[in-house]
Order: sequence, then structure tokens, then C-alpha cells
Amino acid sequence: MIRKPAGRPLGDTEYLLEQWGWWRMDGAGVPGYVSPSLALMRQTLPQPAASKDYCITDDWALAVDEAVAKLSIRDRQMGDIIWLYYGAKWPMVRVGKHYGISEGKARELARAGAAWVDCAVSSKQ
Repeated sequence: MIRKPAGRPLGDTEYLLEQWGWWRMDGAGVPGYVSPSLALMRQTLPQPAASKDYCITDDWALAVDEAVAKLSIRDRQMGDIIWLYYGAKWPMVRVGKHYGISEGKARELARAGAAWVDCAVSSKQ
């Protein structure tokens, strides 16, 4: 599922951020070691099917992750908006309410943050 405002095409960086969000939520890039105790506990619970609907490599996802982290250091609110909208999959209305700003202002900050991430990621190529 790709979230976008109606009537507006999703840009390459926004698409990359969407994919990064799904990658992050899926736990990809996390070391795969599982303790024997945890493995036994997991066997008793039903496991959801592994869904790999995103199409981003670990290298790209880590580059985006690093760029979002740097943005959060540079501009906390903008970085958090990127994190909440793309990383945590919050609706933009909820993001705006969280910061006490309008949805439009939150979208504006998300677009500016996406542009910053685009610049940071493109400099790594």
C-alpha cells in the first residue's frame, strides 16, 4: 500500500521513504540472532506470514535511515515528522495534531524533509 495525497504523483524520494518505512517496520536489517529461549517462546505463538512487499535493498534503506537520523539531529521537528509519517505510518492528520499544527503545514514540513533526505542520499551515490 502506498499512501499519497489524491491527484499528486508520488516522487522518487517519497517512494523511497515509503519503502524504507515498510523495511523498518518489518525488522529488516536487524541482526538475525535469536536466543534459544526466545525461539522456544515463539514456537508457542502463531507467527504471521512474512510479507516482503517493499522493494528496497538493505544498502539503500540504511542510507535513508542514516539521512533521516541526521535530519532529526539538524531539525528535530522535521526529522520527527518524516519518522512518524514514513517510518511509523501515522496519518498526516495525526502527525499534525501531535505537533499542534495543521495537516497542510505538516505536509509542507514532510516535503521539505523529503527534499533534505533526497539531497543527503544523492550525495552518497
